[in-house]
Amino acid sequence: MNTTGGAGVISRIDSGVEIACNSTSSVQALEQQRPRNLDWKRAAALLYGDWGTSKAYVIGLAFAASGFASLPVILAVSAITLLVGVNYMIICRCFPDGGGVYSAARMHGRTLSVVGALLLIADLTVTAALSGWAALSYLGVPGGWMMWGAMGVMVLIGLINNYGPRHSGTFAAMLAVPAVVMVVGILLFALPHLTTARLEPLHEDFSSIWIAFVGVILALSGVEAMANLTGTLKPDKNSPPGQPRVGRSSFKAILPVALEVSIGTALLGWAMLSLPRNLAPEMLERKEDMLRFLAERFSAMSLGLEFGVVFGWMVGIVFALLLLSAVNTAVSALVGVVYMMSREGDMPHLFARLNRHGVPVWALVAAVLLPVIVLAGTENFDALAALYAIGVVGAICVNLGSCTLSRALPLHWAERGLMGATFLILCAVELTIARTKPDALFFVVCVLVVGLGLFAVSKHLARTPSLQTVPTAASGMRAYAAAGPVAERQPKAVRILVCVRGFTPVLAFAMEEACLRGAALYVMHVREVAVLYRGPVVSRLKWQDDPEARALFHAAMERGGELGIETVPVFASSSEPGQIIADTAATLGVDMVILGATHRSGMAKLLKGDVAMDVANSLPDNIALVIVG
Repeated sequence: MNTTGGAGVISRIDSGVEIACNSTSSVQALEQQRPRNLDWKRAAALLYGDWGTSKAYVIGLAFAASGFASLPVILAVSAITLLVGVNYMIICRCFPDGGGVYSAARMHGRTLSVVGALLLIADLTVTAALSGWAALSYLGVPGGWMMWGAMGVMVLIGLINNYGPRHSGTFAAMLAVPAVVMVVGILLFALPHLTTARLEPLHEDFSSIWIAFVGVILALSGVEAMANLTGTLKPDKNSPPGQPRVGRSSFKAILPVALEVSIGTALLGWAMLSLPRNLAPEMLERKEDMLRFLAERFSAMSLGLEFGVVFGWMVGIVFALLLLSAVNTAVSALVGVVYMMSREGDMPHLFARLNRHGVPVWALVAAVLLPVIVLAGTENFDALAALYAIGVVGAICVNLGSCTLSRALPLHWAERGLMGATFLILCAVELTIARTKPDALFFVVCVLVVGLGLFAVSKHLARTPSLQTVPTAASGMRAYAAAGPVAERQPKAVRILVCVRGFTPVLAFAMEEACLRGAALYVMHVREVAVLYRGPVVSRLKWQDDPEARALFHAAMERGGELGIETVPVFASSSEPGQIIADTAATLGVDMVILGATHRSGMAKLLKGDVAMDVANSLPDNIALVIVG
């Protein structure tokens, strides 16, 4: 054990554990952060759950805009999608702790980062609303029920997210595989019927073609998700200690998704334009669930009408589930963005308050309410699509522009030139949307006005002195260092780790056990933070900022001093309490872990699992586990 005493000193024990000595308090706490545990496959699945769903409505909207002359427009959308994907491979390499627009724009000023984050919020809001609407279309819900059904979807997903987005990656991976299989199946059925005979040349002038292209550039949403997820990606092999590199991991996550989205959209667009011209009225009517329509038609041509109906339903169910996964990802991402802004002081602190499951409650309310408001103010799918691109294109513009102009980033001149060129193209797209779609401009202006207003309120509150109150649980307690400075402690032969949320009978039992065994007692408090985007803001959580942890540590140190027990507080923030407890136990080399019986409800167990079971499954065999009922 390598320890160093003294105020303000940070030293390490083994890997991942820090001793934080606070000069304002004699209580000292070990602090542990959850290691990066998101591999590139799950990251790709999360990305595909949002980005990969774009083809479900892009080709239908392209046909509605240009009819049988829409292939060049679809190819242009596929090309710009691949180009943006290449840019974000570079961004992810440069920002291993989270490189979304909020982090990139921060290099040039706080206000710009807030504007970029608000544009991202506008994008995620419409993504959730549009994906929910499209999911119900693929399930065949009647048009009159579509708006109310989509609102119900938002509320249901909000209730589920009240328990946190823990299984998002696994669920997205389960849906991504059958979705790709269905796309391949549609293309195989369409292969014998592909033709260029029905293609029409573009009859309009360049400005009309450009406006049609801008109107269907919906395949970019989701790419920002990957940049924000780099803070949880597993580091590349041979990364220096304490300086993770994620260039290879992010490359492997982005490349297959970008290729599938670009090539798949182009091929499906060609297949759509190979259908007979007499189907054009029905194709316009089915533009919202065009992939299901293609599945029905092409499979019926090969294996009969009955099989076409069955295969169409299979495609409809798979893509409906994938679109619902995109809704879940968008809502979770909204929660994460609002929470990070609140933690940085750019939004009122109200949005950073966590429930017992580690979810920012008011941020979740905002993440559900915003798409519901958008749905209530739109009449149909086309109206939603008109609001879609202005937010995501604006956020990507701010991100690319910030990276292009930053001399602090290690960019090759060719990479900087590529980013600059992409930035100029997307700026032209953004200005065109603002000029030709007044509803989209009004929507994003409303988001910016409200968001910047909250930003101004937050800055005013930060300058206003406030009365600091002491939590009830900690009132009347004195700071007490049981065993003197950390540097003077002698390692005990026996170590016990107890994880509790307060001074409970479980902690009393652990102290009795430590007295009997003459053991050192590590008192652990886990602050669960269940947000999808865990960048450096979330990682900077400290026990001094957590009233529950402060009360527990002061009480444990006081009681431990009375009993003559060497008591060491341990603080951790994680979205997976069971894993962090097991990791901490192995890192500290304890002999026994003591937990209380679970108090989670049945729904919480279903969605989040059982902490004790997670610990039991992850704990090394040489560490005993005791569960106190």
